[in-house]
Amino acid sequence: MKPLDNVRVIAIDSWMAAPSAAAVLADLGADVIKVEPLGGDPMRNSSRTPKIDDGPAKEYDYQFDVDNRGKRSIAVNLADAAGTEIVHRLISGADIFMCNLLQGRQERFKVTPDDLRVVNPKLVHATLTGYGTVGPDADRPGYDVTAFFGRSGLTHIMKDGEDGIPPMPSSAQGDHTTGLALVGGILAALRLAERTGEMQVVETSLFEAAVWTQASAYSVTAQDGAPFRPRSREYSLSPTMNRYRCSDGEWMVVNMPRIDDFDRMAALVGCEDMLEDERFNSFRNRFRNMPELMARWDEAIAAKSRAEWGEIFDKHGIVWGPVSGYDDVVKDPQAAAIGLFPSIDSGEFGDYRTVASPIRMTGVETDPTAPAPSLGQHTREVLTEAGIDRATIAELLDQGVVSEAT
Repeated sequence: MKPLDNVRVIAIDSWMAAPSAAAVLADLGADVIKVEPLGGDPMRNSSRTPKIDDGPAKEYDYQFDVDNRGKRSIAVNLADAAGTEIVHRLISGADIFMCNLLQGRQERFKVTPDDLRVVNPKLVHATLTGYGTVGPDADRPGYDVTAFFGRSGLTHIMKDGEDGIPPMPSSAQGDHTTGLALVGGILAALRLAERTGEMQVVETSLFEAAVWTQASAYSVTAQDGAPFRPRSREYSLSPTMNRYRCSDGEWMVVNMPRIDDFDRMAALVGCEDMLEDERFNSFRNRFRNMPELMARWDEAIAAKSRAEWGEIFDKHGIVWGPVSGYDDVVKDPQAAAIGLFPSIDSGEFGDYRTVASPIRMTGVETDPTAPAPSLGQHTREVLTEAGIDRATIAELLDQGVVSEAT
């Protein structure tokens, strides 16, 4: 048994953010039907990479797969009135409808909350956009690099110093974070819909999810309105909260936020003489002389490897972490212990590793169980379940209202 067994989701979504939320619901057991245009989600086949195993290489789009695993696909021409009728028919028997359509497209395809309340009065209607469904930018398209990172201030604070170049974030970080926010909203709305028997409308956006990830900082900025000034590591607030390069060229992050942590760490790294130096004997004085202090600590920490420092810091209760590469993380024993990279049996070319969502339940299966569907793979199956006879399905296929995998 999975937590969302017997929950049906109709999803009109594309790219990564909303699809990732639907993938998590599928992992939790929901029957997710992905409604795609006849040309498919534009994310399809955009990042095909070879599968390397004991047999011949097989190209596969793992990035599309991770956000669409475990779903069923039906290809529908939503611009056709008959296509709209099909989608309404599917939604009438669903528990959740979710999309990443801007308001104008929801109106065009007749899938706004008002449209669907007539179709299914107990429905959970969920929308994920770049900036929200109201306001001056409600109609502005947004990817995570623009709406989540750029507009929210994240890219600004990641600069190394005020004059640093804004970094380019990793692919889909903001999408997957916002997807989790949508999952939380959907589950809360689902419970309320079940209790009241009334439609619940839930939404989130890349912009607001990104601001929430920075809520600690914004709780202050919302009061004083002061700009955040990015600091280079040589001008950080404290050497006990910084990044250091070790003798083997590997980097580590240390985070000891209490003022008296300086004394302990100074002794551990061999800079205990600083405790008697008036330039470094208080938090204020250390901050005033931070470039010189950091130069000393950099030199001291560069004398040992990361593994050596890790052993020392662990022994003395110093909170630290490695600056890992992606290739390090997929081999990390802690990742293996918590099942961070489970396998899916494709049926076509055997097992492959994917990425688990960060939701685990004791004694309950939450791992992904099936790969992403091909475009229109389940069109005929889903229409049949909806009570449409063979002759009508054939007619819809001939008219180009729907299509199926070939």
